[in-house]
Amino acid sequence: MSLTSHVEELKKKHQALSEQVEEAQRAPGSNNLHISELKKQKLRLKEEIEKLSEQA
Repeated sequence: MSLTSHVEELKKKHQALSEQVEEAQRAPGSNNLHISELKKQKLRLKEEIEKLSEQA
């Protein structure tokens, strides 16, 4: 897998996590711990995307 395609995959995963976070925040009785974990995963992906983008 090329670096560019890997970054694109990470961006898709990041977008999917964004949608999950928004959906969880809108849900009544949402689990804050779950939302927090999703946000952490999203941040890790963002940091990896930025790191890989600098190498490209």
